[in-house]
Amino acid sequence: MPRAFSTITFTDSVKAAQTRYHSRDSNRGFELAEDTRSDMTEREAEFIEARDSFYMATVGENGWPYVQHRGGPAGFLKVLDSNTLGFADFRGNVQYLSVGNLNANDKVSIILMDYANRRRLKIWGRVRIVHELENPELIAALEDPSYRARIERAMVIAVEAWDWNCPQHITPRYTDADIEQLIAPLQAELKALQAKPIATAPITALGKGALELVISGIRQLTPQVRAFELRHPAGADLPVVAAGSHINVPVTLKNGQASVRNYSIASNPARRDIYEIAVLRQDDGDGGSSFVHQHYQLGMMLHCGLPQNDFFLVDSDAPTVLIAGGIGITPIKAMAQTLKAQSKAFHLHYAARSRRDMAYGDRLQRDLAGQITVYFQDEDQVLDIEHVLKMAANASPVYVCGPTGLISAVQGIAKQLQIATERIHFERFTSAPHGENTAFEVVLRRSQRIIPIAADQSVLAAMQAAGIDTLSDCGVGNCGTCAVKVLSGEVEHRDNVLNQNERTRLMCICVSRAKSARLELNL
Repeated sequence: MPRAFSTITFTDSVKAAQTRYHSRDSNRGFELAEDTRSDMTEREAEFIEARDSFYMATVGENGWPYVQHRGGPAGFLKVLDSNTLGFADFRGNVQYLSVGNLNANDKVSIILMDYANRRRLKIWGRVRIVHELENPELIAALEDPSYRARIERAMVIAVEAWDWNCPQHITPRYTDADIEQLIAPLQAELKALQAKPIATAPITALGKGALELVISGIRQLTPQVRAFELRHPAGADLPVVAAGSHINVPVTLKNGQASVRNYSIASNPARRDIYEIAVLRQDDGDGGSSFVHQHYQLGMMLHCGLPQNDFFLVDSDAPTVLIAGGIGITPIKAMAQTLKAQSKAFHLHYAARSRRDMAYGDRLQRDLAGQITVYFQDEDQVLDIEHVLKMAANASPVYVCGPTGLISAVQGIAKQLQIATERIHFERFTSAPHGENTAFEVVLRRSQRIIPIAADQSVLAAMQAAGIDTLSDCGVGNCGTCAVKVLSGEVEHRDNVLNQNERTRLMCICVSRAKSARLELNL
């Protein structure tokens, strides 16, 4: 069953043009689709009723088309049912071009634009002109109480087909309301900062790390993601990094404890003058990201740890598959830039909740044209992981970073497709999901201390709270820095780094827990 719009628009001459320009085969799918797209769904209705303008095309008796812009308050074009639209028509410049055309030819084509989110809906239909004497109830239903001009007529559109259009080449434009929404988090933050009493001097330096960096730039990438540019205070070259590297930066948590947080270095690894990190603000967390958003300022000095890399590119001649979800783009972006500089084949699949939530989206789509596919959840664009993995070459390495669910899905589907585990590379920003946590005790043999571990507390956090100094880095089980020797007890391993042999004698105390009531560690 063909899409309704293709039945209307794919005339013989159109099909001939598709054949000439080699797109006939790709367009044939519209003529074989199961969904005709003649009945509007809730998604189309919500989109239409949120618009404050549209473009309407009619055709005159002499064959000339006429396109008219219609505007009004949001929702002035009303969805009367799944196949019917209607709007009130007022006295305009009294040329009556559209009305006259429709009296002779009732066919109409409409385009509705959402410039801010780069969305476009096309509608084909037939128009029935209705005057108040003929149907006063309809006129009343289409009337806007805030606009009291006299309605000359109503236009009722019987929808025969609709289709969403490709967003390519739609330049984002924003209304005052859009801009207010975008800057609302910044205004709220500013208001909160202004409300705080100025009782202490501003923070000018943080941390105890060996690498001294100064914040030289701050950019708002999305409503919740902010990028921070870090440079050497004297302008010297920074330590060499490779794609996938991260750096720990100092923070103060909600409980007042000084700590560090790891963030991927998202800037091009070829640059020696800056590191850039992008931080997603998570107000429901322990306060690390909130601290960065609230307190990191231009000119602030940070004493950071030296860059580390637990998520590096392996050398491969096969085309590389890159998969990023949300803020997981930060290490993947650097990988794409490295592979492009090396003239190696790759393709980036980047999924986000919406266009507004896609950090670096515009830049990547511009710089990686033909090497990137984007997916937006609010536009029902789903990243088909199985299809991506099936289409990959037999030896292609796969790199994935993002929410735990995305990583787990890639791992699970790769296993089903019998893809070798060593081809799947991933980095988590949080520990992998497990069952319900329970409390237990840790005995430190060398320190002769017993540390209770609460159900909502990691072994590492409990030790730090008790004043016990132990090595750590990533905090999510990626690096193995915090691994300690287990002397007795049963461990529930939750890390991503220790092999089976190492797990017989070691545990990563940042994420792993106890299956037994007590663990004894060589600390």
